Amino acid sequence: MALQPQMDPKQLKDFLHSYNKLTEACFSDCVSDFTSRKLQDNEQRCSFNCMEKYLKMTQRVSMRFQEYQVQENEGLIAQQAKFGGR
Repeated sequence: MALQPQMDPKQLKDFLHSYNKLTEACFSDCVSDFTSRKLQDNEQRCSFNCMEKYLKMTQRVSMRFQEYQVQENEGLIAQQAKFGGR
């Protein structure tokens, strides 16, 4: 049996905060019929689309942030090389 690494408490807290925010936003936007215990088809589609958009947006922001970090690091390395060469 392989051991799974434990999640850092801050990572867990951030994940739960993000999950709760997503759940609340999609529920508020999509669920409107409280006369039934089951989701209506349109509510289910809306919830799925809401979740999918949020996850894609989060992934895109993360990718752009990583790209920005790489550019910043390259800029710092170039600046150090420029001043280090004098």
